[in-house]
Amino acid sequence: MEFFWIFLFVFSILSCFQFASIEGRDAHTFSRISIPPAPAPEGVIEPDYNSGIFDVRSFGAIGDGETDDTKAFKMAWDTACQVESATLLVPHGYIFMIQSTIFTGPCKVGLVFQIEGTIMPPNGPDSWPKNNSRRQWLVFYRINGMSMQGGGLIDGQGEKWWNLPCKPHKGVNGSTVPGPCDSPVAIRFFTTSNLTVKRIRMKNSPQFHIRFDNCHDVYVDSIQIKAPSQSPNTDGIHVENTKNVKIYNSIISNGDDCVSIGAGTYNLDIRNITCGPSHGISIGSLGSSNSRACVSNITVSDSVIKHSDNGVRIKTWQGGFGAVSRVKYNNIHMDTVRNPIIIDQYYCLTKGSCPNQTSAVYIFDITYSNIRGTYDVRSPPLHLACSDSVPCTNLTLASVELLPSKGQFLLDPFCWNAYGASQETLGNNNVPPVSCLSERYPGLMPQIEVDRCL
Repeated sequence: MEFFWIFLFVFSILSCFQFASIEGRDAHTFSRISIPPAPAPEGVIEPDYNSGIFDVRSFGAIGDGETDDTKAFKMAWDTACQVESATLLVPHGYIFMIQSTIFTGPCKVGLVFQIEGTIMPPNGPDSWPKNNSRRQWLVFYRINGMSMQGGGLIDGQGEKWWNLPCKPHKGVNGSTVPGPCDSPVAIRFFTTSNLTVKRIRMKNSPQFHIRFDNCHDVYVDSIQIKAPSQSPNTDGIHVENTKNVKIYNSIISNGDDCVSIGAGTYNLDIRNITCGPSHGISIGSLGSSNSRACVSNITVSDSVIKHSDNGVRIKTWQGGFGAVSRVKYNNIHMDTVRNPIIIDQYYCLTKGSCPNQTSAVYIFDITYSNIRGTYDVRSPPLHLACSDSVPCTNLTLASVELLPSKGQFLLDPFCWNAYGASQETLGNNNVPPVSCLSERYPGLMPQIEVDRCL
């Protein structure tokens, strides 16, 4: 009897194994147990949420220079934006093509846009999607506490834009030909604060390379910008309606201003910039279309401007109003520069086409000290052309020494309705002497009301 129960027990166990084996062979496709995931395809990087580093390849970016990686960049941005102290990584060794895009905040503080590879737009107007804005490429909007950095390259691929017939250098004798002319700014920061841009390289933007609009507390350091000297409107850095800006230790050569300073700019410090070939470092143009423009507390120091059409320039249109004040240019070396020091209150894109007007932006409290080097003899070393109706006042020139780059003949400075003091009155001589500067303060300011932007 005992043997029977043992036999029955063993038989039952063997029957169970056999049934399980048959079920496994015939019905395995209906198993509820998940199959282990297949390994990721070669080259795909999984997002690393623990480290806070979000490689754009993790979101589908290819980086072959031809595939449209816009969607992957947007997904990477939207993810990194929600993580404190996150890094959006553009890896080295890849070329990413991105369409016109707006990267929107607000984001968590400490976001880093780390560019180690190359980013570029579609190549020229014919490749630009018709529904996309032709005035901007990459826009960063409403972001606080972001850094853009890295040793990579932002390549604007601007040549086909420069060749549009509407561009000023393409017409006969520099004239333009009617036709579509909008060209994108490469990078625009709009309504952004506590921003750092450092150690990036840019080249060949269709228009401005970097533009700051309605921003505050901006720090730019150790960037390089390069475009051909004949590339139109390729300003290096443009600042407008922005305050508390520092631009340090950078190298810019292009076809327009190295740094252009627009209306609404306050507390801007430019230091240790190598500029040129270019159109120099300019405040303006201001006051176009009878508009109001206010700019104050601008310092440019310890910099070099070389082989440029202008050195340090203030340019305004007739008919505008507002003021440029408290500007200091100090310790600047000029190397073969036309118009090393220039105030032009008769700025006009086409000479002779702008009518005379009585109102003007008021320019006062401007200091030029320790400005030395050589000037291109095609223009005088100093050109101070102030408005007929609103004189420039409290101009100070000290330790200015500008010699011709060729020959020995010193050109005389030009002054018009410009008031202030030069070091000649203190027993020290500027070279050339600025005897054309009126030292007496104008007894009566013009009858029209002067807007000092105070």
